[in-house]
Amino acid sequence: MRRRLYLVTALVAVLSLAAGCGGGSGSSSGGRVNIVLWHGYVDTEGKAMTAAAARFNASHPKIHITVQNYGNSDYALQKVLTAIRGGHYPDIVYLYGSWAANVARTPHAVDLAPMIKSDPSIDWNDFWPAERQAVTVGDKIIGVPALVDNLALVYNKKLFRQAGVPFPTADWTWGDFRAAAKRLTNASAKQFGWAYVNDASEDTVWRFDALLWQAGGDILTPDQKHAAFDSPAGVKAATLLQQMATVDHSVYLDSGNDNYTNLFNSGKIGMLFTGPWDLSSFPDVDYGVQILPGDQNHDTISGPDQWVMLDNGDARTKAAWTFLKWFTSPAQAMRWSLATGDLPIRASQVKQPDYQAYIKKYSGIATFVQNEQNAVKARPVLTDYNEISQAMGQAIQAVLLGKAQPQDALAQAADQVNQVLAQGG
Repeated sequence: MRRRLYLVTALVAVLSLAAGCGGGSGSSSGGRVNIVLWHGYVDTEGKAMTAAAARFNASHPKIHITVQNYGNSDYALQKVLTAIRGGHYPDIVYLYGSWAANVARTPHAVDLAPMIKSDPSIDWNDFWPAERQAVTVGDKIIGVPALVDNLALVYNKKLFRQAGVPFPTADWTWGDFRAAAKRLTNASAKQFGWAYVNDASEDTVWRFDALLWQAGGDILTPDQKHAAFDSPAGVKAATLLQQMATVDHSVYLDSGNDNYTNLFNSGKIGMLFTGPWDLSSFPDVDYGVQILPGDQNHDTISGPDQWVMLDNGDARTKAAWTFLKWFTSPAQAMRWSLATGDLPIRASQVKQPDYQAYIKKYSGIATFVQNEQNAVKARPVLTDYNEISQAMGQAIQAVLLGKAQPQDALAQAADQVNQVLAQGG
């Protein structure tokens, strides 16, 4: 679902990184406060992170940022918790948004809510709504938005022309989408109208979430004590997937190895339900980007990640906050987006001078930026979310493979989720 990062041995990474952290006592040199930032960026983003730290250090002589790469971001939570137990941990760390509830449990995580309330310069409401929801745990704000994505429709213009199908519009319904997928499918040419990741992972689930929300449904009840995805809205969303996969045979079911990107690039798939991270994988395609089809609405889903601050004493906490405000300010955030292709984390970035150069440099990206306005909901911020996702993913996979009916599969998954939630994790 995200950029593929190289693998490292988790324990070795933790030990080597922890050796460079100052621990809970804080550190300074000649009146300068030194803070440590952990991230998993490589290649373009890694260079951009190093460059940003250098700019900050040059303009803030009383604070020095040391950036350290912790390896694969998939294992970052484990590494951070291990470092905390060892008493040597960074001041700032990049973590997936789905871990907010887990991180909030440690007393070493800084609750940013009081700082945001007392410091209007952060302009908190300028961050997209889904980002703010993803980092909010109860009455705590556990991080500053670091990365935001969303799902939109990416389509092959050549295949649409060949099939005589008009390009997708912002007014498309899912009925329009299904009809187009059928016309774009050519079994003899091994060409599919659409592709769906069907490995039962979160990649499978978060695509379904958008369909669920568009049909007027929710993942959980408002009190987050019971499953709600087995509602008529959920059945409607799952039935669409079932009919397209098992009746129309218009869907390429990806096993989770991202083969859909190669197939789309080689002209074998007409439409993708994907995000901006995939656009660079399509050098051979004249593609277009449109918001998702919709019936009740055009809700999409966003995958926000976060910068979490860990408490290493007042001086380092204050310095870390100074850096994050600077790094996520509209001007610096837009500079980051221009360098990396990442979506703007703030609504006001579209007013920055670099924005026009950004949308010119990255073809199709403007639609993804506009689509953030359709990302109005976030996945549940719960420590049990992984178990919820697993149950939903298995149900959706079974439906797509024709092994279960939508109502039955979702009801069984809902029972599993209710058992998890009843344990009060």
